[in-house]
Amino acid sequence: MSTFHRVLVNTMLANVTTGFLFFAVVFWIYLATGDVALTGIISGIYMGLIAISSIFFGTVVDHNRKKSVMAFSSAATLVFYALSALVWVFWLDEDNLSIRNIALWVFVSFIIIGSIVEHMRNIALSTVVTLLVPEAERDKANGLVGAVQGVGFLITSVIAGSAIGFLGMEITLWICLALSVVALVHLLPIHIDEPEIITQESAQEAVQQATEETVPTAASDLSIVSKGIDLKGSMKIILSVPGLLALILFASFNNLIGGVYSALMDPYGLELFSPQIWGLMLGLTSLGFIAGGAIIAKTGLGENPVRTLLLVNVGVAGVGMFFAIREWWWLYVLGIFIFMAITPAAEAAEQTILQRVVPFRQQGRVFGLAMAVEMAANPLSTVIVAILAEAYLIPWMAGPGADTIWGIILGEGTARGMALMFFASGAIMLVVVLLAFMSKSYRKLSQYYATTHQDIAGAVDNSGTH
Repeated sequence: MSTFHRVLVNTMLANVTTGFLFFAVVFWIYLATGDVALTGIISGIYMGLIAISSIFFGTVVDHNRKKSVMAFSSAATLVFYALSALVWVFWLDEDNLSIRNIALWVFVSFIIIGSIVEHMRNIALSTVVTLLVPEAERDKANGLVGAVQGVGFLITSVIAGSAIGFLGMEITLWICLALSVVALVHLLPIHIDEPEIITQESAQEAVQQATEETVPTAASDLSIVSKGIDLKGSMKIILSVPGLLALILFASFNNLIGGVYSALMDPYGLELFSPQIWGLMLGLTSLGFIAGGAIIAKTGLGENPVRTLLLVNVGVAGVGMFFAIREWWWLYVLGIFIFMAITPAAEAAEQTILQRVVPFRQQGRVFGLAMAVEMAANPLSTVIVAILAEAYLIPWMAGPGADTIWGIILGEGTARGMALMFFASGAIMLVVVLLAFMSKSYRKLSQYYATTHQDIAGAVDNSGTH
């Protein structure tokens, strides 16, 4: 556990560094150019590349030692940040920035690549929990991961804007370069004891031997190991676990609904608060993420994390339906705090389920594919929701919609169109969660989780005993 805690601290340092620099760059570009399209394109490229690269990253994690993956990630981030610093010093003209500036795009590209490569270690961290933490304690460990991520989010959201406002882009860049060096140096002495990595050749030999000895379980498990982007192998693993595909699709649907929050939370908040106060409110409500993760780290998720995951989403749906039902600032802030506080339970539940039902040597690919599918849903829905709200719902609620039943339910105010979108998305999520509770996939995955135990060497035992 002491090794796990050191790895967790190192990952938080790396996450804070990359998040800090990326968001600082976005703030800096907008303040320097005033170009909304440019900042939107950069953010979209960043999210899209994370989704695409996660599948490849997962394969890399499965075929290499986790310490090596983390060290490579830190080193690659440092190299690309150093290249961006060279572009800043020798090429970029800070007084001549525009969407057509090649030097700006090269500078931003190096920072985006350096930040995206760092996400490889987040996938590795999920498998390290399986590797280092006893099975009975993994839900609590995942809660601790959530708490640490909350701390990272709080730090990043506070320091990124402040650094650009008070220090400027150049000093911010040097700070992040220094932090990247610290993260790499801190990681190097950490030793992670890990089983031998199965190569393609040794896997084929094991499959042949298992076939000759008529051991089909071992053969089917090892035959999944392959080189490159193993999308087919990832799907084979997911489909072999009853209800797991439904779980990933459910999480993706939640991210699709989550696009409502991504698109409208800031505009709605800015209708209620000044920009300065809204930034402060975001910082305060992010404490809910830390508190929620800490509670899970203390209490765990119960005997059935699948059930816990669905119950948490009932809470999320309730928050979505009621936290903007009136334009009361305290109701909105309370709703966001509750949302932040229960989110770590959902994330920890999904991680805990995958860590038990997916063989250790294939977990990287499954985590990577799940991250890719889930993250791809959010940017798409964010764009759609923003267009629908701006073009239809906001004008409608400001006009004829105010005299309908929705005007009675949502009251009066300048942001009733956004409130209607929040209410509708929460209601849709509630219906989907209730249907999920009644589904065969829920029952099958719950039963499989209860009767399966993860062998750290990578085998899955369905006998119901360790």
